Amino acid sequence: MEILRYTFFQNALWGGLFTAIACGIVGTYVVSRRLVFISGGVTHASFGGLGLGFYLGVNPFLTALGFAVLSAFGVEWMSRSRRVREDSAIAAVWSLGMAIGAIFIVLTPGYAPNLSSYLFGNILTISRTDIYWTGGFAAILSLFFTLYYRAVLYSAFDRDFVRTQGLPVKAVEYVMTLFISVTIVLSIRLVGIMLLMSLLTVPQMTVNLFTSDFRKIIFGSIGLGFASCVTGLYLSYILQIPSGAFIIVVLIACFLVAKLIHLIVRKKSSASTTCPTTPADRSR
Repeated sequence: MEILRYTFFQNALWGGLFTAIACGIVGTYVVSRRLVFISGGVTHASFGGLGLGFYLGVNPFLTALGFAVLSAFGVEWMSRSRRVREDSAIAAVWSLGMAIGAIFIVLTPGYAPNLSSYLFGNILTISRTDIYWTGGFAAILSLFFTLYYRAVLYSAFDRDFVRTQGLPVKAVEYVMTLFISVTIVLSIRLVGIMLLMSLLTVPQMTVNLFTSDFRKIIFGSIGLGFASCVTGLYLSYILQIPSGAFIIVVLIACFLVAKLIHLIVRKKSSASTTCPTTPADRSR
């Protein structure tokens, strides 16, 4: 465990913890409201902001955040106004963001930036500043869910019921859209644009095999996400392979094992309920 002495590995663990908290909370809402496709479009649209940031010489994560927020609210507005179908709007935003990012990166003077760390992630390059941003956001997100848990829960499953209860469903949805955008941008450094959707959905899918409780899915997703980050980090260090990709491999492996266990348990329970009776049992 001498690897724990290195500062970059300590930063990676803290970054993995705070990212797991943010993705566990937001991902549960995304999966419950079936916003996975929208989140995928926003994730890839943020690539345009990264390219613009490199071209202008400013922090690319700030411009990526701007692109992500505008894309999320743009898709929401177009789908609600019924001017464009939701899937069509997502496809347009998805492709436009990737195209703009590619154009600005080619136009960027000097050396081209290391795109692989943004496309596929490199958690080992997380700095103290990244940790502070991610930790602060995780704290704000946790506080919001603590204060408005009922409103978020009801809006994720039954928005009409929320309106009858007088809860601010519109405000909650707008705030959650903002939180989704921020979570996506802050998590890019961990696993990259191409793999981020797995971190937002696979832990929730895995925990949902064993429980349908919204709160339990949140805490289970956080625990599974962080455990996968630690395991993926350690194994990628030993095997000398990209950490972001291996974290996703660990998550998928956990899901497959959990699915197998779930099938075995269901098979045993169904077999016990359909167990044939003996003649003595029938006589009784």
